[in-house]
Amino acid sequence: MTDVDGEVGTAPGRRSRAKADRRRDLLRAAARLIAERGFPGVRLEDLGSAVGISGPAVYRHFPNKDALLVELLTDISERLLAGGTDVAERVSNPQRALEELVDFHLDFALGEPDLIRVQDRDLHSLPDDARRRVRQTQRRYVEIWVSVLQQLDPAVDATRARIAAHATFGLINSTPYSAASPSVEATNGDVTREVLRRMTLAALTTGAR
Repeated sequence: MTDVDGEVGTAPGRRSRAKADRRRDLLRAAARLIAERGFPGVRLEDLGSAVGISGPAVYRHFPNKDALLVELLTDISERLLAGGTDVAERVSNPQRALEELVDFHLDFALGEPDLIRVQDRDLHSLPDDARRRVRQTQRRYVEIWVSVLQQLDPAVDATRARIAAHATFGLINSTPYSAASPSVEATNGDVTREVLRRMTLAALTTGAR
C-alpha cells in the first residue's frame, strides 16, 4: 500500500502523519523560495523538487499557488494573534505584558525571517477575500498592543499607541533585511536579539507619550 505521495506506508495513521509532514515541508520550502524569488517566480513544480517529490504530487496538498500563499500568510497572522492573545489573557501586569509581547514578536521575526519577507512583498498577491481576512487579523493583533500600551500609560491615546505598535513591528520586522549585511551576519544572534529588545522597550516606554 502506498501513501498519497507514492511512498510505502503501513497504516492509515502513518500515512496521515507522512502527509502532514510533507505539507509542512512544502510550506517551509515555499516560504524560502518565495522569499528568494518572489511569488511570481515560484512554481508548484519547484516546490516539489525542493522536498523531493514529483510536481503532480504537490497538487495533492495544494490545488494551486494561490492556495499555498493563502495558507502561508493566514497562518502568520493567526499565529501572531494567538500568541498576542495568550500574553494579554495570561499576564495582568502591563509592563510584564509588554515585555512578553516584545519577546514573542522577536521570536517570530528572528525565527521565521522568510515569512516576514513573503508577507512584506507578496501580501498584495493574495486573492481579495484572503487579503481582507489577513488584514483583519493583523488589526486585531495590533489592538492587543494598543490595549497593553494604554494600560501601561493611561495618558496615551489609542492613535498614538497604534502608531507606536506599527513602528515596533517595523523595527523588529526589518531584521530579515538588516541581517543580510555582512557586518550583521558576523554578529552573534543573542546580541542581535538583546539590542533589538532593549531598543524596542525603550522606544515604547517613552515614544508613545
